[in-house]
Amino acid sequence: MSYRRVAVAALLAASFATTAAGQFKKDLPPIQCEAVESIGTAEMAADGTITLRLRSLSPNPIAEGVLTYAPDDPQYEDIKKHLGGIAPGDTKPVKPWC
Repeated sequence: MSYRRVAVAALLAASFATTAAGQFKKDLPPIQCEAVESIGTAEMAADGTITLRLRSLSPNPIAEGVLTYAPDDPQYEDIKKHLGGIAPGDTKPVKPWC
């Protein structure tokens, strides 16, 4: 995994934790991962490249990131599987990794 991907993943993970912690301080129930329909969008380009545009969970989006996976990326098939399949020209919501 490239440094850029590690940095974006760490930023998103930290923002999710911060958001959840902020919710507890407000005496709100935590967001259940399974209840979240989407954390962003996935697009597949004509060449098969998948671009994920991800954001942290509510109440306030505090982090956003863009990850790109070329067909030769070691994680490419895992991403396609997580999306439930995707074809060139498609745009799909990205469910959270629970």
